[in-house]
Amino acid sequence: MQQETLTRGLKNRHVQLMAIGGAIGTGLFLGAGKTIQLTGPSILLAYIITGMVLFLIMRALGELLLSNLQYHSFVDFVRDYLGNMAAFITGWTYWFCWISIAMADITAVGMYTQFWFPNVPQWMPGLIALVILLIMNLATVKLFGEMEFWFALIKVIAILALIVVGLYMIFKGFTTDQGTASFTNLWSHGGWFPNGMHGFIISFQMVVFAFVGMELVGLTAGETENPEKVIPRAINQIPIRVLLFYVGALLIIMSIYPWNAIVPSESPFVQVFAAVGIATAAGIVNFVVLTSAASACNSAIFSTSRMVFSMAKDRNAPESLARLNGRKVPSNALFFSTLVILVAIILNYVMPEGVFTLITSVSTVCFIFVWGIMVICHLKYRRTQPEIASRNHFKLPLYPFSNYLILAFLVFVLVVLALAEDTRVALFVTPVWFILMAGIYLFKKRSATTTQG
Repeated sequence: MQQETLTRGLKNRHVQLMAIGGAIGTGLFLGAGKTIQLTGPSILLAYIITGMVLFLIMRALGELLLSNLQYHSFVDFVRDYLGNMAAFITGWTYWFCWISIAMADITAVGMYTQFWFPNVPQWMPGLIALVILLIMNLATVKLFGEMEFWFALIKVIAILALIVVGLYMIFKGFTTDQGTASFTNLWSHGGWFPNGMHGFIISFQMVVFAFVGMELVGLTAGETENPEKVIPRAINQIPIRVLLFYVGALLIIMSIYPWNAIVPSESPFVQVFAAVGIATAAGIVNFVVLTSAASACNSAIFSTSRMVFSMAKDRNAPESLARLNGRKVPSNALFFSTLVILVAIILNYVMPEGVFTLITSVSTVCFIFVWGIMVICHLKYRRTQPEIASRNHFKLPLYPFSNYLILAFLVFVLVVLALAEDTRVALFVTPVWFILMAGIYLFKKRSATTTQG
């Protein structure tokens, strides 16, 4: 079979905004209230620590991708440095991670649409959104990039608006029903750690989940114009984005409302916009989270199809999934992933809610596994390819200390997941997934050997 290659249709602005979009999850708009209630102002420190670790992971990923421009995704370098079995397990694990995210977000699209149209069945908007996203992804990779550009831009504008409005309220000494807006609200209600170290440590499970998807930039390498320039720029701006979009937004929210006055069941964004008399605040934030959910599903369709395409090229998935259409888009892989997401939506309504929560918890553990594999590959690359590494201008700072620091942090997060009841089960179930994947790989390999023999 002739090797078909993806087209480099993603421009610099697409990749830059995708990097921003990947760093801003729906959890910031909707889940921040609950997170703040559990942790207090120390949540800012948790975001800074996690953001810095994720930046180091992305630097390791970027260095590996730029060490060989034939790498179209991280599965390619996992195969080179850890073997085909590791590539098979990592590729399908990452595919599963994004499928479960798509399950959650396409369901969320239905829920958010009901805010305006309560009589519309919840499944209908999700199905319509999935079909539209599939059609757009089938067209060209440039169109996917264009969609992500606008989805991310909406999120960015919403956060910048919150920061500008918030700063105005603070400097004007604006009075809310909870007192005067002031930076002193950050430490005058029980200090920076009002719930002690336990509250601070528990927050890491939620904070890590908020950053899931940041590594998507690593899947665009094969479809990016001038990757040597674009990818380093996207990765190097991660610390600024973390400080501005997460730390900046939450700092403003907790300065306007003391952390213990923020309603956990409501979006703090709604509370702030409503406080300045914006009557449609809830509607505006609902629109933002709707586009955020659509963006995550769009990313899931893109990433799972590229992962399956990459796996099929390595014969770790059916060969037909490595075919490209006339516009150099892996259409078979797109149809395959979308059909699985469609089945997931149906299962979501049939199966009890507890099972769905379990799947998303397992997904978080799997993301930690994928990040760990990337860092281990980087260690092996530096040890076995010193000449190539010396010529690479985009290096992971403080190697190998950085690698061990990242791995220690990922182990710490797994320990934190074991402390919480709702995520503890995932730690026991996840090994079943890896055993299943290893079993499938060994069966496939044995079947291939038997056929050849």
